[in-house]
Amino acid sequence: MDPQVFLTLGSFLKWIGLVASPLLLLPLLILVIPGPLHKAGQTLADGLDRSLDWVLRAAMLAAVLLFMLQLVVVIGSYALALTATWLSESVIYAFAAMFMLGAATALRDDAHVRVDILRPRFGENGRNWIELAGTYLLLFPICIRLLMAGEQGLTRSWTLFEGSRESDGLPILFLFKTLVPIFAVLLILAGLSVALKAALRLTGFAGSADESTPQERHYGA
Repeated sequence: MDPQVFLTLGSFLKWIGLVASPLLLLPLLILVIPGPLHKAGQTLADGLDRSLDWVLRAAMLAAVLLFMLQLVVVIGSYALALTATWLSESVIYAFAAMFMLGAATALRDDAHVRVDILRPRFGENGRNWIELAGTYLLLFPICIRLLMAGEQGLTRSWTLFEGSRESDGLPILFLFKTLVPIFAVLLILAGLSVALKAALRLTGFAGSADESTPQERHYGA
């Protein structure tokens, strides 16, 4: 297939992202004018959460695939003295897919490891402000930087349909590299969901979009 088709699709997706980027300001607008916008915020947060649930299923599938592939590698290497570069690369790709796809849901559900020791000392409003500040000052800029920094390299990889540098490796290195922008986009969507629910809690409109606080979901699990 002509790689230009994929490059055109990539450009189209890029323009969709640019057009949709003003939605990142919705949590801040909810803080200013909560009345007219709270329903839209709840609807968007619910939609994002449902979409991320599907992504989580893909990450779980990658985890199952990782287990099966690693088992084959171990049995082949230690029981049969057989090795294959493509099989070892499959393990790496499955692990990367599990991590890259699952990170966004972990952020949404507050299941990642936090390094801040002051956050638990603040009240509920303080934690919500920290979520908003962290999302806008750290998460969004880093993810946007990831998207911008890897654009040229990813374009070249797709143009060449870049494969493994090993002769018996997998010819899908360009797909492996595509996980990086997917990771960044998913984190932006999860961050937007987190910011929306924080803004809704601060304005007293938290509803179906946030049936429990992140701490309750995390510790309850």
